[in-house]
Amino acid sequence: MADMMWAGRFSKQVDETVNAFNSSIAFDGRMYRHDIQGSIAHATMLGDCGIITKEDSLEIIGGLKEILADIDSGKLELDPNAEDIHMFVEAELTKRLGDVGKRLHTSRSRNDQVAVDLRLYLRDEISEISDMVITLIKTIIGIAKEHTETVMPGYTHLQRAQPITFAHHLMAYVWMLLRDLDRLGDVNKRMNYCPLGCGALAGTTYKTNRQQTAELLGFTAPMENSLDGVSDRDYCVELNCALSLLMTHLSRFSEEIILWCSWEFKFVELDDAFATGSSIMPQKKNPDVTELIRGKTGRVNGDLVTLLTMMKGLPLAYNKDMQEDKEAIFDAIDNVKLCVKTFTPMLATMRVIKENMRNAAARGFINATDCADYLVKKGMPFRDAYKITGTLVAECISKGLTLETLPLDDYRKMTELFSDDVYEAISLDTCVRERKSYGGPSPEAVAVQIANAEKELDALISAKGQA
Repeated sequence: MADMMWAGRFSKQVDETVNAFNSSIAFDGRMYRHDIQGSIAHATMLGDCGIITKEDSLEIIGGLKEILADIDSGKLELDPNAEDIHMFVEAELTKRLGDVGKRLHTSRSRNDQVAVDLRLYLRDEISEISDMVITLIKTIIGIAKEHTETVMPGYTHLQRAQPITFAHHLMAYVWMLLRDLDRLGDVNKRMNYCPLGCGALAGTTYKTNRQQTAELLGFTAPMENSLDGVSDRDYCVELNCALSLLMTHLSRFSEEIILWCSWEFKFVELDDAFATGSSIMPQKKNPDVTELIRGKTGRVNGDLVTLLTMMKGLPLAYNKDMQEDKEAIFDAIDNVKLCVKTFTPMLATMRVIKENMRNAAARGFINATDCADYLVKKGMPFRDAYKITGTLVAECISKGLTLETLPLDDYRKMTELFSDDVYEAISLDTCVRERKSYGGPSPEAVAVQIANAEKELDALISAKGQA
């Protein structure tokens, strides 16, 4: 008990199981750098405001820097029996500096300390994840540029629907990921306010300078309300929500790659370095990376539910329940980073089998809409053209033909508007090439998309650098 910073109020030793239950250093130890960073800013402010002497302030800062160097080098290991990273660092500082070290916590509580540590840590993690997403986006755009004329079937209800290009399909994910990147920047913008100086919940009677600590730590400004400063975890929830959406997009993409790898599709083949085999079936090549991403999406979503459920009934201000925020958001971050880090090179090394994509596009009557549009352009109302084309498709199926191989006489039995040029109108290349509408799959439209996506990416990178 004597080792606990807060032991003065208590007359009994805390039960060992309670100590173990209460301890968080096993997971919050990863924030040691950010805890020391916050403490250095706090010590600087204490000295500048005359709350402690300038000499003590400088000695504390020097001691904190030494502790950081020792942890980084491995000379100092985190004590697994410590209550948390905050108490560990302060105890180590006091051990090294004596009474001077004990002055660090003046006008500060663990409540505002942990709040600032977590914001600093998540700010760095958002930056790292954003960089990884940027690399993924560039990888997908690079592949798309190579496949602006690679024809494949587009699907609705997982049924062949209309012809598109592989580039067009890939660019759909680029726009999803660009939104993810924008959301991460948005979270960072709202999170970047400093709770340090809010104390336990009601600030302090010392004449502190919260603007100074906010500036030293790179925050936009101090948080305006001390109750909100220590009890807010919106930023954890919001970040986890953004990460869940990112994982949802990766999971959807993974599901398609799983389908495309199957012999039933065989549109792509994963590099051997990013696939696994079977313990009993020697012919198997399994897309385990993408399957794990699907599974880990549920885990990240579960972390979001944990945070929302944890916060939903908490009165102001701090409650011990909030210690659970870290394991949830740390788990979400770790899994997102692992997934993006693995998914990007898997995609970059994936072989695209163009001929299989085109063969699939040639079947399934995915040019039926273009056949109807052909009649509309010759003056027929769309609904009449739709019915005639549907009848022709049914006739093709009964005769084992396609719209491309159906004789012109059969076309003309339906309407004399059909002539030889129908075959050019319904060819796959024409169907794709003529879909020039903004956002469409024609090579020309996709080139515009790619240029716009690159411009959007540059803007987001620039905004990230200015944050």
